[in-house]
Amino acid sequence: MIRVLLRVLGHEYAQPVRRTVALMTITAVVEGLSYALLVPVLRALFGNDPGDARPWLIAFGAAVAVYAVLRYVSDLSGFRSASTLLHGTYHRMGEHLARLPIGWYSEARVGQVSVLASRGVLQALGVIAHLLAPLISAAVTPLTVVVVMLAFSWQMGLAALIGVPVVAAIQVWTGRAMAAADAERAERDHEATGRVIEYLQAQPVLRAGGRTIERFGLLDDSLRGLQRASRRSTLSALPGVLGLTLTVQAMFTVLLVLGAHLALGGNIGAAEILAILVLAARCADPLLSLADMGGQLRGARSELTRLDALLRTQPLPEPGDPVQPRHHDLELESVTFRHGDRTVIDNVSLSVPEGQRLAVVGPSGAGKSTLLQLLARFYDVDAGAVRIGGVDVRAINTSELLAQFAIVFQDVYLFDGTIEENVRLGRPDADQAEVRAAVTAARLDEVIERLPGGWETNVGEGGALLSGGERQRVSIARALLKNAPIVLLDEVTSALDPVNEAAVHEGIERLMAGRTVVMVAHRMRTIRRADRIVFLDGGRVVEEGSHDELLHRGGRYADFWDVSLTPAGSE
Repeated sequence: MIRVLLRVLGHEYAQPVRRTVALMTITAVVEGLSYALLVPVLRALFGNDPGDARPWLIAFGAAVAVYAVLRYVSDLSGFRSASTLLHGTYHRMGEHLARLPIGWYSEARVGQVSVLASRGVLQALGVIAHLLAPLISAAVTPLTVVVVMLAFSWQMGLAALIGVPVVAAIQVWTGRAMAAADAERAERDHEATGRVIEYLQAQPVLRAGGRTIERFGLLDDSLRGLQRASRRSTLSALPGVLGLTLTVQAMFTVLLVLGAHLALGGNIGAAEILAILVLAARCADPLLSLADMGGQLRGARSELTRLDALLRTQPLPEPGDPVQPRHHDLELESVTFRHGDRTVIDNVSLSVPEGQRLAVVGPSGAGKSTLLQLLARFYDVDAGAVRIGGVDVRAINTSELLAQFAIVFQDVYLFDGTIEENVRLGRPDADQAEVRAAVTAARLDEVIERLPGGWETNVGEGGALLSGGERQRVSIARALLKNAPIVLLDEVTSALDPVNEAAVHEGIERLMAGRTVVMVAHRMRTIRRADRIVFLDGGRVVEEGSHDELLHRGGRYADFWDVSLTPAGSE
């Protein structure tokens, strides 16, 4: 587990852990050696002159004092290291997540990362603060005592040494036996957490269906599954706990019998036997504590394994010699992209000259949004190339690439802060006049004027305190403030009321002015203003041309246009 922990921490943060482990190991050795001084102490006390025990008692007291200081320093080092490493791990995790492709973020993974970033990291790094010292002490101190036994009585030491691999084998066997039960319990825990969230989110639907009193079957089933998994996990730990307890007791009994036999045979003095038995009894407590720590260690190891798997996920590769594009035309050359077993984009080639507008239309699931994401390199293509100004996006530094785009998606996420803070995400160093100009151009000023807190209004987590249209205006103001040369729009007006739609359209027109634009749209008013239109279906470009040309051909786009003019599809 220590190896996994050091790998998770990385080279920068692993060194403090190594120092802490070394300090805790020295502390455990000193603890064992201090116990060794009991042998001469008891030998002197049971000898002809008990006063001879005084220097040994002073040495024992000094050793205990040294141990106490080392224990304090090592424990403090553990807590400080855990605190520093927790901060560093969160930074490393955040930086790594920011470099992973967007396609990695499925709904299941977002939930897993959320749990891992909260409870998981705390549990994993809690090992350093709370479990590392007891674990090292439980392993090193008994081994030190066994070495001391060998020095005073090779027979007693050898008998104790035989028990070491037995204890280790029991611990390994217990861990392997419980691995499946622990994994099942963790899986059931994640499932139950998801069902609880689903139950809370589904309250409007359940109440509309008149199911406010009856239980939610999926939630009940997941909670019962968690209960059964927890019971199996607990029961699977019992053999290991009992086995370790019986082994430790058996070892002590063997030492007691052997010591009595050696004492009766005159091979060793009674004082030495008594001291060695005291040492053996003192070792029993840390050995038995291994059973108590086992469950915590397995839980921490499980979280460390998940964290390690996350940090070892390969991000999109950065170019060794990055190139900066000088123009802002777009090109897709024979691009193919697969998501799992499904081909989402199939051999697509198209181009958008600098300063022109391309509209992408087609049925749901045709790959329209994926096409936009490939342009911004949210994914890497499986075949072909995506270029900006003639430069492959894979040859452009990620930060430089994203600086070329202003992106407005249908689902707008706002951070829990003020409206101004969310707008400034587009360009944090913008001055006040530039922020006000972007807000006015997006007609967000109308929203700010009617809010009680004005500019200081908190939008809530995800922008929950604003309507969909108001969130879109914030997103457009953010994009205007960024002032990027390329604009990507994805269904930004598909679910807006007429008032907000008119305001958003006005903001979008200002955003698109003089820029290279690729837009996914269903609204005919937006599509007709495009310089060129491509009709995408099944990941392929079925038709391409201007609005009038495509209507004249009478193909798929013409059918799409006719449907949009029916009362159900009209604006």
